[in-house]
Amino acid sequence: MLNQTTLDELWNFEDPQASEASFRAAVADPAYDADERAELTTQLGRAIGLQGRFEEADALLDAIDGDEPTVAVRVLLERGRVLNSSGHPEMAVPLFEQAAELADHLGEEFLAVDALHMLAIADPAHAGTWTRSALEYASTVHDERTKQWLVALHNNLGWTLHDAGRCTEAMVEFQLAGQWAERVGTPRQQELAREAIESC
Repeated sequence: MLNQTTLDELWNFEDPQASEASFRAAVADPAYDADERAELTTQLGRAIGLQGRFEEADALLDAIDGDEPTVAVRVLLERGRVLNSSGHPEMAVPLFEQAAELADHLGEEFLAVDALHMLAIADPAHAGTWTRSALEYASTVHDERTKQWLVALHNNLGWTLHDAGRCTEAMVEFQLAGQWAERVGTPRQQELAREAIESC
Protein backbone atom coordinates (compact mmCIF):
# COMPACT_ATOMS: atom_id res chain seq x y z
CA MET A 1 0.00 0.00 0.00
CA LEU A 2 0.98 3.62 -0.38
CA ASN A 3 3.06 5.53 2.11
CA GLN A 4 1.20 8.50 3.61
CA THR A 5 4.02 10.76 2.45
CA THR A 6 3.28 9.76 -1.16
CA LEU A 7 -0.32 10.90 -0.69
CA ASP A 8 0.80 14.09 1.08
CA GLU A 9 2.80 15.06 -2.01
CA LEU A 10 -0.35 14.86 -4.15
CA TRP A 11 -2.49 16.87 -1.74
CA ASN A 12 -2.98 20.62 -1.64
CA PHE A 13 -5.79 21.11 0.86
CA GLU A 14 -6.01 24.80 0.05
CA ASP A 15 -6.74 23.92 -3.60
CA PRO A 16 -9.04 20.88 -3.87
CA GLN A 17 -9.35 21.34 -7.65
CA ALA A 18 -5.60 21.02 -8.08
CA SER A 19 -5.64 18.00 -5.76
CA GLU A 20 -8.41 16.44 -7.85
CA ALA A 21 -6.26 16.85 -10.98
CA SER A 22 -3.24 15.33 -9.21
CA PHE A 23 -5.19 12.30 -8.05
CA ARG A 24 -6.86 11.78 -11.44
CA ALA A 25 -3.41 11.70 -13.03
CA ALA A 26 -2.10 9.30 -10.36
CA VAL A 27 -5.10 6.94 -10.74
CA ALA A 28 -4.35 6.76 -14.49
CA ASP A 29 -0.64 6.05 -13.90
CA PRO A 30 0.17 2.38 -14.71
CA ALA A 31 3.09 2.51 -12.26
CA TYR A 32 0.55 1.92 -9.46
CA ASP A 33 -1.04 -1.50 -8.91
CA ALA A 34 -4.80 -2.05 -8.56
CA ASP A 35 -4.86 -1.72 -4.76
CA GLU A 36 -2.77 1.45 -4.87
CA ARG A 37 -5.08 2.91 -7.52
CA ALA A 38 -8.05 2.10 -5.29
CA GLU A 39 -6.32 3.90 -2.42
CA LEU A 40 -5.62 6.89 -4.67
CA THR A 41 -9.28 6.88 -5.75
CA THR A 42 -10.38 7.32 -2.11
CA GLN A 43 -8.35 10.53 -2.03
CA LEU A 44 -9.81 11.61 -5.37
CA GLY A 45 -13.23 11.18 -3.74
CA ARG A 46 -12.10 13.32 -0.83
CA ALA A 47 -10.87 16.09 -3.15
CA ILE A 48 -14.21 16.05 -4.99
CA GLY A 49 -16.11 16.12 -1.68
CA LEU A 50 -14.09 19.14 -0.52
CA GLN A 51 -15.51 20.98 -3.54
CA GLY A 52 -19.06 20.26 -2.37
CA ARG A 53 -19.73 17.66 -5.08
CA PHE A 54 -21.01 15.20 -2.52
CA GLU A 55 -23.08 12.91 -4.75
CA GLU A 56 -20.22 12.54 -7.19
CA ALA A 57 -17.80 11.76 -4.36
CA ASP A 58 -20.20 9.21 -2.89
CA ALA A 59 -20.69 7.47 -6.25
CA LEU A 60 -16.92 7.28 -6.75
CA LEU A 61 -16.42 5.75 -3.29
CA ASP A 62 -19.25 3.30 -4.02
CA ALA A 63 -17.40 2.03 -7.08
CA ILE A 64 -14.14 1.24 -5.23
CA ASP A 65 -13.28 -2.41 -4.67
CA GLY A 66 -12.70 -2.39 -0.92
CA ASP A 67 -11.40 -5.95 -0.53
CA GLU A 68 -7.96 -4.75 0.53
CA PRO A 69 -8.26 -3.87 4.25
CA THR A 70 -6.40 -0.53 4.17
CA VAL A 71 -8.51 0.57 1.21
CA ALA A 72 -11.60 -0.44 3.22
CA VAL A 73 -10.48 1.85 6.08
CA ARG A 74 -9.97 4.74 3.68
CA VAL A 75 -13.38 4.19 2.08
CA LEU A 76 -15.01 4.32 5.53
CA LEU A 77 -13.09 7.49 6.38
CA GLU A 78 -13.93 9.28 3.15
CA ARG A 79 -17.60 8.21 3.22
CA GLY A 80 -17.74 9.63 6.73
CA ARG A 81 -16.12 12.88 5.65
CA VAL A 82 -18.61 13.28 2.78
CA LEU A 83 -21.53 12.68 5.16
CA ASN A 84 -20.12 15.08 7.75
CA SER A 85 -19.42 17.83 5.22
CA SER A 86 -22.84 17.45 3.60
CA GLY A 87 -24.60 18.06 6.92
CA HIS A 88 -25.10 14.51 8.23
CA PRO A 89 -22.55 14.15 11.04
CA GLU A 90 -24.72 11.71 13.00
CA MET A 91 -24.56 9.29 10.04
CA ALA A 92 -20.79 9.77 9.78
CA VAL A 93 -20.05 8.78 13.40
CA PRO A 94 -20.51 4.99 13.02
CA LEU A 95 -18.35 5.01 9.88
CA PHE A 96 -15.54 6.79 11.70
CA GLU A 97 -15.91 4.34 14.62
CA GLN A 98 -15.58 1.40 12.21
CA ALA A 99 -12.60 3.03 10.52
CA ALA A 100 -10.84 3.59 13.85
CA GLU A 101 -11.43 0.01 14.98
CA LEU A 102 -10.32 -1.56 11.68
CA ALA A 103 -7.28 0.70 11.35
CA ASP A 104 -6.19 -0.17 14.89
CA HIS A 105 -6.65 -3.89 14.13
CA LEU A 106 -4.50 -3.53 11.00
CA GLY A 107 -1.81 -1.47 12.73
CA GLU A 108 -2.59 1.48 10.43
CA GLU A 109 -1.73 4.04 13.07
CA PHE A 110 -2.04 7.18 10.94
CA LEU A 111 -5.54 6.19 9.81
CA ALA A 112 -6.62 5.19 13.33
CA VAL A 113 -5.71 8.65 14.63
CA ASP A 114 -7.35 10.29 11.60
CA ALA A 115 -10.60 8.44 12.35
CA LEU A 116 -10.53 9.44 16.04
CA HIS A 117 -9.83 13.06 15.04
CA MET A 118 -12.84 12.96 12.69
CA LEU A 119 -15.03 11.52 15.47
CA ALA A 120 -14.20 14.60 17.56
CA ILE A 121 -15.44 16.79 14.69
CA ALA A 122 -18.58 14.78 13.86
CA ASP A 123 -19.55 14.17 17.50
CA PRO A 124 -18.94 17.56 19.17
CA ALA A 125 -20.75 16.55 22.37
CA HIS A 126 -17.88 14.11 23.00
CA ALA A 127 -15.13 16.03 21.21
CA GLY A 128 -12.88 16.18 24.25
CA THR A 129 -13.12 12.45 24.87
CA TRP A 130 -12.41 11.54 21.23
CA THR A 131 -9.52 13.99 21.02
CA ARG A 132 -7.94 12.67 24.21
CA SER A 133 -8.26 9.10 22.84
CA ALA A 134 -6.53 10.24 19.65
CA LEU A 135 -3.79 11.98 21.67
CA GLU A 136 -3.20 8.88 23.78
CA TYR A 137 -2.98 6.75 20.64
CA ALA A 138 -0.69 9.15 18.74
CA SER A 139 1.63 9.56 21.71
CA THR A 140 2.54 5.84 21.58
CA VAL A 141 3.56 5.64 17.90
CA HIS A 142 7.08 5.91 16.51
CA ASP A 143 6.27 7.13 13.00
CA GLU A 144 7.00 10.87 12.78
CA ARG A 145 4.32 11.46 10.14
CA THR A 146 1.72 10.03 12.51
CA LYS A 147 3.17 12.04 15.40
CA GLN A 148 2.34 15.21 13.44
CA TRP A 149 -1.25 14.54 14.50
CA LEU A 150 -0.22 15.59 18.03
CA VAL A 151 0.09 19.18 16.80
CA ALA A 152 -3.42 19.32 15.33
CA LEU A 153 -4.98 17.35 18.18
CA HIS A 154 -3.56 19.53 20.97
CA ASN A 155 -4.59 22.58 18.94
CA ASN A 156 -8.14 21.24 18.46
CA LEU A 157 -8.49 20.39 22.14
CA GLY A 158 -7.17 23.85 22.97
CA TRP A 159 -9.93 25.49 20.93
CA THR A 160 -12.57 23.20 22.44
CA LEU A 161 -11.46 24.32 25.92
CA HIS A 162 -11.09 27.95 24.82
CA ASP A 163 -14.65 28.00 23.44
CA ALA A 164 -15.87 26.58 26.75
CA GLY A 165 -14.22 29.49 28.58
CA ARG A 166 -11.48 27.29 30.08
CA CYS A 167 -8.65 29.52 28.88
CA THR A 168 -5.94 28.37 31.30
CA GLU A 169 -6.39 24.73 30.25
CA ALA A 170 -6.61 25.84 26.62
CA MET A 171 -3.25 27.60 26.88
CA VAL A 172 -1.63 24.39 28.12
CA GLU A 173 -2.92 22.57 25.03
CA PHE A 174 -1.80 25.36 22.69
CA GLN A 175 1.66 25.30 24.24
CA LEU A 176 1.84 21.52 23.81
CA ALA A 177 0.77 21.97 20.19
CA GLY A 178 3.60 24.49 19.79
CA GLN A 179 6.16 22.12 21.32
CA TRP A 180 5.11 19.27 19.03
CA ALA A 181 5.05 21.61 16.04
CA GLU A 182 8.68 22.52 16.70
CA ARG A 183 9.62 18.83 17.03
CA VAL A 184 7.74 17.18 14.17
CA GLY A 185 5.45 19.76 12.57
CA THR A 186 5.40 21.51 9.24
CA PRO A 187 6.18 25.24 8.97
CA ARG A 188 2.44 25.86 8.57
CA GLN A 189 1.69 23.92 11.78
CA GLN A 190 4.35 25.93 13.60
CA GLU A 191 2.75 29.17 12.39
CA LEU A 192 -0.76 28.08 13.44
CA ALA A 193 0.49 27.00 16.86
CA ARG A 194 2.06 30.43 17.45
CA GLU A 195 -1.15 32.16 16.31
CA ALA A 196 -3.27 30.06 18.70
CA ILE A 197 -1.03 30.94 21.67
CA GLU A 198 -1.21 34.65 20.79
CA SER A 199 -5.00 34.50 20.40
CA CYS A 200 -5.43 32.76 23.74
